[in-house]
Amino acid sequence: MNQDRAPLYEALLRHAERKPISFHVPGHKNGLVFHKKGQDVFERVLQLDATELSGLDDLHSPEGPILEAQKLLADFYGAKESFFLVSGSSAGNMAMILAACDEDDTVLVQRNCHKSILHGLMLANVKPVYLEPVYYEEWGFAGGVTKETVTEAMAIYPEAKAIILTYPNYYGVSEDISEVIAAAHKKDIIVLVDEAHGAHFALGAPFPVSSLTAGADVVIQSAHKTLPAMTMGSYLHINGDKIDSEKIRFFLQMLQSSSPSYPIMASLDLARQFAATYAEKDKLKFIEESTRFKRELSQITGVKISKEENMIVDPLKITLQADGVSGYNLQRLLEEKGVYTELADLKNILFVLPLSLTNYPLTETIVRVTEAVMMAEKDESISSITYPYKKLTVSKPKLTYKEMKQKPNKLASIQECKGKIIAETVIPYPPGIPLFMAGETIDESRISYLQDLMKAGARFHGGETLSDGMLLVFE
Repeated sequence: MNQDRAPLYEALLRHAERKPISFHVPGHKNGLVFHKKGQDVFERVLQLDATELSGLDDLHSPEGPILEAQKLLADFYGAKESFFLVSGSSAGNMAMILAACDEDDTVLVQRNCHKSILHGLMLANVKPVYLEPVYYEEWGFAGGVTKETVTEAMAIYPEAKAIILTYPNYYGVSEDISEVIAAAHKKDIIVLVDEAHGAHFALGAPFPVSSLTAGADVVIQSAHKTLPAMTMGSYLHINGDKIDSEKIRFFLQMLQSSSPSYPIMASLDLARQFAATYAEKDKLKFIEESTRFKRELSQITGVKISKEENMIVDPLKITLQADGVSGYNLQRLLEEKGVYTELADLKNILFVLPLSLTNYPLTETIVRVTEAVMMAEKDESISSITYPYKKLTVSKPKLTYKEMKQKPNKLASIQECKGKIIAETVIPYPPGIPLFMAGETIDESRISYLQDLMKAGARFHGGETLSDGMLLVFE
């Protein structure tokens, strides 16, 4: 197929060039009716913000340019079938779980998953079994799950219907996923992968291998994270015959808007075209410039960055630590200097690079990072705070989702929660990976870690009463 085309974007341009007179939604009428304060900024985009008109197709029943664009997408990624997502990877994660699993199925789940995976499990009303990931102590974050952990889980729960993996982690660390997928398939277990941060892996080395190439059955990718697509633009790929594509279509219609954003879809079309026409010379230029940038960062006094000799790291991601400085503090100082990073945690800040660094202000960034590090106050207690890594590699909640719906709950002080069953999910955000899973027993190590995060200035999704020193627990 001709990958140097963007059929949906081209159809929208043709429509705009006809100077159409709109008596249909949306209410801005191709940008003619809009608040004057924003009209100059939005005008060009609003001309593409159309609806399901003749020649512009329908995302939920595509026959024209959207269908062609999705076929080009599948062709580029080597998938059996691919779909545009306009509600982010979250909608795709929930759709793939609902399509793959029936109520009360046992599902193996990598513990450091995104909250949308948990929402999908709840909607499907399945029985999750959590798999503890490997832990990178030096950096204070979790990675993927090992083949040994998955094999152990399959032996304990031979009835498992599916396994849900997160690959790579938020920091771009990518262990070999092919062995895990092969082990699961040997037991006829469906493999679902949240590859939100790996839409660019199709570009090949030195980027990590995509889980699609490794044989996963359904893969979700956030094109807006690492490709030049608009926020909320993502892809869903079906790989093989273990998943019914009609079920995927049904749940995508259920979970996504019936009025999908044409600018987002057009940007997804263009992002695929960008990736498909990203030449070897472009890749070599990126590696040259990013390598120099990383070298200059690592030469700043007191700074270290994640490197390949310690782990497999996506070249688009740079995890940076400043000796004795919390990531939250360093991020704040950088923002004061106009440098905005992807996330901060107790120890790190994370840079996400674009695929093209030509004319990017890297030299000025080095100056500002140097100044921020020199200004940062050290907090030696940061080095002693560690993620509460569990020696129990395979675990199951004490209560099922059904039981949780029926059981009363109450608020309790954090100090009194040890040994109780938590009634809410508490997620440090970013990166959006749960610390407490609803239905689990609260252990002392996680209470201590929660208090360390709160003291350091972390933000949370869930835990609405944390600021009052309370958690929701089951009676």
